[in-house]
Amino acid sequence: MKRLIKLFAILFFIPFFVEAQDLADALRYSNLQIQGTARSGGMGNAFGALGGDFTSVSINPAGIGLYRSGELSLTPTFGQTQVESNYLGSMRSDSKYNFAFNNISYVSTIQTQNRSETGIISVNVGIGFNRLKDFNSTMVVEGDNVNGSFMDYIADNANANDWSDYYEQLAWDTDILLYDENNNEYWHDLQDAGYGQNQRKSISRQGSIDEYSLALGLNFNHKLYFGASIGIMDIYYKESTELLERDLNNSVPYFNEMQFDSYLRTSGTGYNVKLGVIFKPTNEIRLGASIHTPTFYNLHDVFETSMYSSVTYDDGVTENYDALSPFSEYDYDLETPLKATLSAAFVIAKRGLISIDYEYVDYGSASLRRGGDGYNFVDENGEITEAYKSVGNVRVGGELKLNEAISLRAGYELYPSAYNSQAFGVSQPNADANLMVYSSGLGYRSGGFYIDLAYRYSVMDEFDLLYPAPQSDLYPAPQMAAFNTVKNNVLFTLGFKF
Repeated sequence: MKRLIKLFAILFFIPFFVEAQDLADALRYSNLQIQGTARSGGMGNAFGALGGDFTSVSINPAGIGLYRSGELSLTPTFGQTQVESNYLGSMRSDSKYNFAFNNISYVSTIQTQNRSETGIISVNVGIGFNRLKDFNSTMVVEGDNVNGSFMDYIADNANANDWSDYYEQLAWDTDILLYDENNNEYWHDLQDAGYGQNQRKSISRQGSIDEYSLALGLNFNHKLYFGASIGIMDIYYKESTELLERDLNNSVPYFNEMQFDSYLRTSGTGYNVKLGVIFKPTNEIRLGASIHTPTFYNLHDVFETSMYSSVTYDDGVTENYDALSPFSEYDYDLETPLKATLSAAFVIAKRGLISIDYEYVDYGSASLRRGGDGYNFVDENGEITEAYKSVGNVRVGGELKLNEAISLRAGYELYPSAYNSQAFGVSQPNADANLMVYSSGLGYRSGGFYIDLAYRYSVMDEFDLLYPAPQSDLYPAPQMAAFNTVKNNVLFTLGFKF
């Protein structure tokens, strides 16, 4: 178990060890969950064979070929993310609310005036954006640790001559990393006293991944639809962490408390191309297929850390120290995996429909490229291949028309964990960290006007660490924390057809 935790800390510790670009970045920006319109969101985003909704441009661009008229749509959303943590038997919970726009789009339909209803019936052009990922969340983890400290990681690195201006130097400058000249080693007061301090960590994340698309769709004979799109991706991600360790029981000589803060901001753009086809063998059946090229990102990271400590000396004087790391900036490229989707939809008695998408993604094929200093990421890309696997995402949705104006909807989405069950000779704790989304919706249509409303509930359980594990067996392995993340989203789409 100790070896498992240490390997997990080296390879998959995401919230804390963010100084370098690694496989965590590759997964963070490759693993997407479409937000889109309220109609699509209420039906589990299973729109690969349905089309007629701008969300389908991010799944199967052939869907734009099914538009029979022009359309303008707007989708604001209100969301709440709640994260519950369990660490050393202590439960904590925190929530974050946010308001955003999931979709703004415009579609124009050009009729060919082909009265024979054969050949190309119409050419459709669409432009707009869909939100593909929402990063907004806050979480708090807290517990009393009698067997370990973040300072173990700091001292272990210092003794291994792995000195960083972002970690070890700060601890040295704040007088909580000490040096024993007799034994020629670094140490800290918490280890010497047998630990027992309170640990509290808070993490705040903000940002999103948005896709701006230009799409073209062709309608052949009302039977066969082709589509292509160019997607421009926009990434903004910001993460602030605060780790506080306090000697609440006055059991550790000299040491009162320390606080380590880290800040990461990533921004960048990328591009991809999507191709798709939808075939209607009958009026009741629709079959779809699409392929997405990898997204080629150029990313820019900003990173810095700081540390505060309070120490009481033998003379009874308490000193407070502050230290700030250098300001780090780094440019690099990321290539996300190729995606392929197969879809089917079935119309039932002109009153209802059922739709399903199967999306294949090989997360192990993601790769970091062209660091700003010429670094080639060979080792990191090897870790990506070893740690991540291919998955099949499943989206299922249904719609029932109560009458010509009102429709009811429901959906389900399953996004399996990207982690291999075994990697580097050990089991991975998050191999079963699947994301599940349950959705429902309501639609109203009248002439050239429509309103859609949807509610989406997503849940995922996963494990993580408060701080990286020291590599030396002289220090105890850190304890894992369990997290339950629940997202509640309400989507509202207002649309006009013309």
